[in-house]
Formats: sequence, structure tokens, C-alpha cells
Amino acid sequence: MRGWAGRWLINAVALLVVGGLLGGIRLGGVFAALLAAAMFGLVNAFVRPVFLLLTLPLNVLTLGLFTLVVNALMLWLTAGLVPGFEVHGFWAALWGSILLSLVSGAIGWLVQDAGA
Repeated sequence: MRGWAGRWLINAVALLVVGGLLGGIRLGGVFAALLAAAMFGLVNAFVRPVFLLLTLPLNVLTLGLFTLVVNALMLWLTAGLVPGFEVHGFWAALWGSILLSLVSGAIGWLVQDAGA
């Protein structure tokens, strides 16, 4: 699966998995997951670079660990923009963003490996 459509579907499936694993993240169904994955991609493409630039001194000071906080804020922001997608609190957003990265990476690896 290549291109943006493949990444979009992988992220939607990953969001469904994370929503099933974490109690603080809820999805209203497959359509909400697809919409949330699309919005998350847009937020990461346009808002995240601005946040990373503004927090660069703090990111350097923490040796890059503050990026985890920025990722959590992007997930939380996405939940605020998408109906049917809820993230209850900062800690749910933090663990959700970490788990989302791991799950989407694993699914992407499996899909890529299966296609080879």
C-alpha cells in the first residue's frame, strides 16, 4: 500500500486499535476513524511544524523528549476537531500518541512486508 491513501487507511486502522486498547480514547466507528485519520494527517502536516519550531528551545533542552508532548497535543487537537473522536485528558493523549506511532508503524511494516 503506497501513497497518502495507504497511510490514511493504516492510520485509521491504528486509531481503531488504539481506541480499543486505551480507555481514554473513544471512536464513534469506522467513519469517525477515517475522518480522524485524515484530520490528524492535516494537523501533523500544517500545525505540528509550527509547534515544533515554537518549542525548539524546550525540545533541545529536553533532548527531543518534548516532541512526545507536541504529538500528544496534535492528537488532542484532532479530537477537538473531529466529531465522534474523543480523547479524555492529556495523559490519554500522550499514551495514545505513543501507542498510535507504534501501532501504525507495525501495521505499515506488516503491509509493506506482505506486499514484497
